[in-house]
Amino acid sequence: MQVVTLPYKHTLDVDLPSEIRPEMVTISAKKGDRLDIVADAWHKENDCHYEWQIRFPPHDIDMSSVHAKVTEGHLTIDVQRRRSTR
Repeated sequence: MQVVTLPYKHTLDVDLPSEIRPEMVTISAKKGDRLDIVADAWHKENDCHYEWQIRFPPHDIDMSSVHAKVTEGHLTIDVQRRRSTR
């Protein structure tokens, strides 16, 4: 996973295994400015489970702004930073 921090947002990039489809990815906002990302591929020849946890500095992000997309096995998550922390 790669995290790029800009003055106005954080961008997280993850290359997903080929068996992971977009509907198999769950992103949850957690208490304490944390994102949990889970990718599960069940019912395959070999079941697989991937999990990432990202913690941001306190009060740095706007959780309501989380935007994610999966394109050709690549997950990108954008999270806007709060103005007071820029």
